[in-house]
Amino acid sequence: MSSGRFVTIHGHFYQPPRENPWLETVEVQDAAAPFHDWNERITAECYAPNTAARRVDDDNRILDVVNNFEKISFNVGPTLFAWLERQAPEVYRKILAADRASVGARGGHGNAIAQVYNHMILPLASRRDKVTQVAWGLADFRARFGREPEGLWLPETAVDTETLEVLAEAGVTFTILAPDQAARVRPTGAGDWEATSGGVDPRRPYRWRGPGGHELVLFFYDGPVSRAVAFANLLEDGRRLATQLRGALGDAREAAQLVHCATDGESYGHHRRFGEMALATAVRQLETDDDVTLTNYGAFLAAHPPTHEVEIHERTSWSCAHGVERWRSDCGCRVRGTTHQRWRGPLRESLDWLRDEIDAFYETRAAIWLKDPWEARDDYVNVLLDRSPQRLDAFFGRHQRLSLDPTARLEARRLLELQRNRLLMYTSCGWFFDELSAIEPVQILRYAAMALQYLADLGGPRLEDEFVRRLATAPTNVPAYPDGGVVWKRLIRPAVVDLRRVIAHYAITGLVEARPDDAAVYAYRVQRVDEAREAYGGTALKVGHVRVSSTITGEVRDATYAVLHFGGHDFSCAVRAWEAPRAYEAMKADLLRRYARYTLADMVRGMDEWFPGEGFSLTDLFLDERRRVLASVTRATLDKYEETYRRIWEENRKLVHYLRQADAPIPEALALVARHVLSQELLGELDRFEFAGDAGPLPARLFDLAGEATALGLTLDLADGKAATTRMVARALDAVADAPTPERVAEALALIEGANRLGLRYALWAAQNRFFEIWNRQTEARGRLQPLGAVLGFRRGDGAPA
Repeated sequence: MSSGRFVTIHGHFYQPPRENPWLETVEVQDAAAPFHDWNERITAECYAPNTAARRVDDDNRILDVVNNFEKISFNVGPTLFAWLERQAPEVYRKILAADRASVGARGGHGNAIAQVYNHMILPLASRRDKVTQVAWGLADFRARFGREPEGLWLPETAVDTETLEVLAEAGVTFTILAPDQAARVRPTGAGDWEATSGGVDPRRPYRWRGPGGHELVLFFYDGPVSRAVAFANLLEDGRRLATQLRGALGDAREAAQLVHCATDGESYGHHRRFGEMALATAVRQLETDDDVTLTNYGAFLAAHPPTHEVEIHERTSWSCAHGVERWRSDCGCRVRGTTHQRWRGPLRESLDWLRDEIDAFYETRAAIWLKDPWEARDDYVNVLLDRSPQRLDAFFGRHQRLSLDPTARLEARRLLELQRNRLLMYTSCGWFFDELSAIEPVQILRYAAMALQYLADLGGPRLEDEFVRRLATAPTNVPAYPDGGVVWKRLIRPAVVDLRRVIAHYAITGLVEARPDDAAVYAYRVQRVDEAREAYGGTALKVGHVRVSSTITGEVRDATYAVLHFGGHDFSCAVRAWEAPRAYEAMKADLLRRYARYTLADMVRGMDEWFPGEGFSLTDLFLDERRRVLASVTRATLDKYEETYRRIWEENRKLVHYLRQADAPIPEALALVARHVLSQELLGELDRFEFAGDAGPLPARLFDLAGEATALGLTLDLADGKAATTRMVARALDAVADAPTPERVAEALALIEGANRLGLRYALWAAQNRFFEIWNRQTEARGRLQPLGAVLGFRRGDGAPA
């Protein structure tokens, strides 16, 4: 144990809200391929690996698997954490468990700290928005971690005096800033201030005192170490990271000193591949060094209160040399040097104008139903965390002026959602990068569109035209989208969703796959009240009456629809509001009668008569389902040709083998057919083996097919076998976990070795994690388990996993 020499490594783990505002889900993002979206990709590269980081020997064999979150200080942004809870629950649970472990290990002081809710740049926000953003971030932390946060991370470490006052008023103990954000320091109680000139000593905490008597502790991270982690090659070797952290500790100093670095958590695995492994190695090096103590900010502060005071530079951040201009002007901070950012100012000004218009409307209208509209907004985060009827009742019990009927409650919920989207449109990533038409600014503009839609639905002023006029003063770097107005018209307006489109999506996809009577369609529930369906000759008709409810606001509407499938990718759907049972029954009977005449032209005329106006087609489906339906249609088409491929192969199989034996080239057309048919046969055999539930080695037929392909010089495409192989490996390891008998270990070993021989991919990372759990739980079976560990990449013998 050290005497006064401490080290902390902080990771700021964050992703902006990427959800489609109308659907409350992240849609497919092709730039993140081969993953579904950027959240999924960065989880695979960073968040998940940091919950199970590998420590390896010089031969790259695994020695240990550790949860880095147990050892480092960290914050996870609320918008990212909410996504992890839904889409990566195991990662979510491991992060929470790591914090609980750190609370026990560090005297009640957990590694996790809170974060401002959706990464708004607080010095550019109104005081009211600062209060809400901090309140939401703290409430989100309490709900997830089950304790009070000691610290809170400021987005981009952007700070001013008012921001620190809001933190102190909310009960926050400390925050972390960059070293050049300190302006003057002095020992506590001393008279004279000393200018830092960018050279504050980062090894001690400082007490900040506001003009109103508020106090907060500020930690200033070590600049050189942090920059080396984020932008240099320090993460190529975790031992170098440990050495540099130790080297930043001073020798001749009586007081306790804390060397700490702070970077984006994504440095550990996403920005720097295998960065989580370097972090795990560095942590191990520090933990085994008797001269230093690895700790977190809360634990250090409890034992070593500040002995110095500090004043800050106003409106500064860690990622803009010009203060906070990166989020409101063409200051020169950018990713690519060939672009301008003259769009940043007009974007900020347009959103500020919209904010002021929305807030004036909200304050007046919400005051009819809520005792204090702004207190209600601050508390609304508790509904966002749990939209159950019980939570809603409790919320309105605290804030309603009088008991609200369903219509009044619906309006109040719309008003609060208006404010939520208004806050989300200030997420900092919208300004950080280079181009207005890029994914991040488009995302915040979608929140603005959602806010405008709520405003109009509530009977407020129609502001879209004026907003777009202001946005048109923002020039872009892309000729296809010359200004912000064009960006809005081409990228934002077509994305707007209303209930008619939700119903059309439900109706069209319902022709492809069966739906329950009460179906979830993203942020909506669609209840089937009545439905009639007929089909003939590859066509289909469906007519229905549905009741649609929003899970966000509780709004409920009835509607009718008719959808006609002409075959293949050709769908036509029409939707209209519910009128009366008699009108619906007349429409349904007429369309069914027309369809029964087997004349689609008459059927189309009927739909036009009953549903005047623009209809919907396959292109109006939401993106993920649109692609899924198209894949189904395409697969059905390809299946028609599968037998043709097989026939060509069987008729020419002997010829192809003879050509190979005669050292003659195989015609490309025949090689393509052979590769396809052999791949499909092997994958079919694999699926049958999995379905049978057999244990043990893979069937010989798989190796025969693979051997034939090798003899012909063909490389099979077995990518589609990954899911089945992953399931079989997981099942085999589960059997070993239940009873690590020699037979079960041998079966798992044979399966994995066979998959490796065939080149069948499987989720190796997950399999390694599962084996490590078995190794630690079944200690008496380790002798039998070692060969299985070796084939999964673990070290054998005396250096086997600890």
